[in-house]
Amino acid sequence: MSAHDDRLRVDLPDEPIDRLAQPIGRFLHIEAASGFVLLACTVLALALSNTAAAEGFLGFWSTPVRIGFGDASVEHSLQHWINDGLMAVFFFVIGLEVKRELALGELRDMRRAALPIAAALGGMAVPAALYLAFVNEGPGARGWGIPMATDIAFVVGCMAVLGRRVPPSLRILLLSLAVADDIGAILVIAIGYTETIHLLPLGVGAAGIAAISILARLGVRNFMTYVLLGVVVWVGFYASGVHATIAGVILGIQTPARAYLRGDRFAEVLERARAVFQSGDWSSIERRAEKVRALQHAARETISPLEYLESLLHPWVGFVIMPLFALANAGVTITASGFADPIATAVGVGLLVGKPVGIVLFSFLAVRLGLAALPAGVGWRQMTGAGFLAGIGFTMALFIAGLALVGPALDAAKVGILAGSALAATIGMVMLAMPARGASPADPSRA
Repeated sequence: MSAHDDRLRVDLPDEPIDRLAQPIGRFLHIEAASGFVLLACTVLALALSNTAAAEGFLGFWSTPVRIGFGDASVEHSLQHWINDGLMAVFFFVIGLEVKRELALGELRDMRRAALPIAAALGGMAVPAALYLAFVNEGPGARGWGIPMATDIAFVVGCMAVLGRRVPPSLRILLLSLAVADDIGAILVIAIGYTETIHLLPLGVGAAGIAAISILARLGVRNFMTYVLLGVVVWVGFYASGVHATIAGVILGIQTPARAYLRGDRFAEVLERARAVFQSGDWSSIERRAEKVRALQHAARETISPLEYLESLLHPWVGFVIMPLFALANAGVTITASGFADPIATAVGVGLLVGKPVGIVLFSFLAVRLGLAALPAGVGWRQMTGAGFLAGIGFTMALFIAGLALVGPALDAAKVGILAGSALAATIGMVMLAMPARGASPADPSRA
């Protein structure tokens, strides 16, 4: 913790529970840790799916869950509620990340955004083309979007293991590429895997989105108002036939990226509060709880709703929602013949070959044409290593697979996702762990 952070730290009296809670809290705020938890849940799902407990484990996620009030109710399997309900929160956080990159990050400047956008386009087009080269007819052809995705959590975890071997500029590029990739995956889900659209519920969802926009412009700051409208939007999209997780992305992008209260204004509030406490009058002041809530509200408004919600939701998404998704979706019976299935081969080749080839090829073209430049200290071998890491499709790939395929075809796609992602991660980490060779960062021809 920096000295600047120390000045903002509030030391409360120690309690016995703090000895347990503080280490857990620090672990939950390490972004890379979620990748390791996700990996552990994936391994557990695979292990249970290939033992005598497989029937019970896989059947558990088919357990019907009913949500209703009185005669009105909705019943779906536990896996369905996770994939369509909890994952909407995951996609909301993706929407927040997209908004942050567009408003404050690499994607806000077109010159700096050109390289990650070009890389993302190549990393989507080439894997999809390779998939269709292997599976160009039958129900399996619907899976063309599966190898287009990148799993940010696993990528962050791999970079954390590599540590300083990954230059900061390459880290920023890879994360920006993953966000641009997410935008593409969202469009694929919205356009490629939406079959029937019901206009009335879609209109209700659109009205909710418009209401949120209007209230934000009017300066309404109450979070619960937006939560209730967000539920309306989710229900509208869910009933319309457009995948409900798209609602989460739209709501995330709508979230303001600027703070409402400037730091100097809040400093004045703190100064007045300090005067009250130092005077000794605090114990005699009326309605103290109300004043504390007002102070809490003012403190929260010194950061943007986007930053506040990212900090609030990241632990829940990284350590609850994504692990649950992995447990519910990564389970598949592994057989030798499963790897030879055309769908498994197509997905695996798309992730392992298509991703790095597409990313490096389109990046090279963007640099050659003068549209972009490689970041300082990054060579083409490192770009290739980053391309392999982007071949870790996992979460989004499994999600798209669940939309595109069913039955044995879905199981084959899972085998391809797991094998392709594992090999891509291994090769990418080995390449990035190798010491970089000196070269001019502006020379697009260096190897």
